[in-house]
Amino acid sequence: MTNAPITARAPRRLRRTVAALLLGTTVLTGPFLIANTPPALAAAVLTQDAPASFADLAARVLPAVVNISTTQEAKAERANPRLPAFPPGSPFEEFFRQFQDQFGQDQFGQNAEPQAEPRGKMGALGSGFIIDASGYVVTNNHVIDDAKEITVTLQDGSALPATLVGRDAKTDIALLKVKSDKPLPHLEWGDSDAARVGNWVMAVGNPFGLGGTVTKGIVSARGRDIHSGPYDDYLQLDAAINRGNSGGPTFAMDGRVIGINTAIYSPNGGSVGIGFAIPSNLAKQVVAQLKESGHVERGWLGVKIQEVSPEIADSVGLDQPKGALVAEVTAGSPAAKAGLRQGDVILAYNGKPVDGIRDVTRRVADTKAGDKADMTVLRNGKEMTVAAAIERLPAEQQVASAENGPAVKSMDKSAVEAVKGLKLAPLDGATRSRLGLDDGVKGVVVTGVSPKAGDVSLRPGDVIVRVGDHAVTSPAEVSKSVVEAEKAGRKAVLLLVNRQGSESFVPLKLTA
Repeated sequence: MTNAPITARAPRRLRRTVAALLLGTTVLTGPFLIANTPPALAAAVLTQDAPASFADLAARVLPAVVNISTTQEAKAERANPRLPAFPPGSPFEEFFRQFQDQFGQDQFGQNAEPQAEPRGKMGALGSGFIIDASGYVVTNNHVIDDAKEITVTLQDGSALPATLVGRDAKTDIALLKVKSDKPLPHLEWGDSDAARVGNWVMAVGNPFGLGGTVTKGIVSARGRDIHSGPYDDYLQLDAAINRGNSGGPTFAMDGRVIGINTAIYSPNGGSVGIGFAIPSNLAKQVVAQLKESGHVERGWLGVKIQEVSPEIADSVGLDQPKGALVAEVTAGSPAAKAGLRQGDVILAYNGKPVDGIRDVTRRVADTKAGDKADMTVLRNGKEMTVAAAIERLPAEQQVASAENGPAVKSMDKSAVEAVKGLKLAPLDGATRSRLGLDDGVKGVVVTGVSPKAGDVSLRPGDVIVRVGDHAVTSPAEVSKSVVEAEKAGRKAVLLLVNRQGSESFVPLKLTA
């Protein structure tokens, strides 16, 4: 990873912030904890106390942890020296630019004037670890992204040129290969699913280019989504991790790798004990494919899904918010061929419960093309099984952002009707043209949203296609469906909304 300051985005929108992370703070155990704990649990706590020393574990694994340095062609100048020098097009470059735009340049605490940077080569430092005696090395994709040359330095100081075997930007994993005259020390993968919150872990990496550095801590949380990609499922750890630790391993106490250090959250550029590691059970599958073919193939279902909020759960008749709501079904996709419908809630995938959209995303991606997947779905209040033949994920297509849609011009007031704080009007030809919608889109256009609508995620220009199970083409039909939902005792009603050609479900809260 590049040697650049680490910064945090606004709370609630964590992004992959830089190449460093992991554990570090001391866990409170002993008399204080036991004095406030039932006897049976207190005995369990004693057995999980910290080891007397991490020295034996460190001595065992350090030889297989490496430093990674790269060279890249430096550009003639940088737009701003306070922005981290991430490779062009990397997820970090976009994130830091957005951060600067949102919070101002002085958040970086450095000179605001652009500075010229001489042409030539620039270096980047990161970490990695050897997984095979023949010289396969795992690291983060962002550590070697856009590198012209890659060098792997072993613990004994030996510097070996490395070649890129393959990389996967979606999970930020890369696999390198070095040649050596003798078998190299290597590490084994552990079971990240067995890592419990509170378990001791140890990390090794190359912070600030200093070389093999050991930190320790605990697993702080599991399944973290930091909005860095579609397969976010990070282990959160409390290590003192800094720049250069990216790509280094996180160890369980048995010396097996349970994570790849990838990102930290930091409001001040240094470690604050909130780090994120790619779980080993995800990483080893990706690495195995990179080793075999140099790229990763994923399964494809062909749906757009969204989280089930408490309001959506009530709208579809679920006791609690769980599952993944199908917002769109791609024509000709495995989902369409299997009969999956818009509005279905996926509750289980191949017998495993679905708690949220990441469960579906990960499990579909892990399903081989040609294999079948049985999904339990909730449709119109009833559970049923849908079987789909998963296909290979096609090449990604550019999707236009729907964040900034065209404004809706004022309309004849006689054509506008207010429903629960929403100003609605029929979707006529002129409005359809202004919104850039094709003739196949039917519904009612939102022309205004008043405070009476609460925190509903609607805005002028949205088209309400359906209310609950009823397609709507007039404000009166929207009002009728809303009244029916209220009479049925619903706390919310589900709206299918088209925003610039992309459809998703939005819950509208009703009178309690």
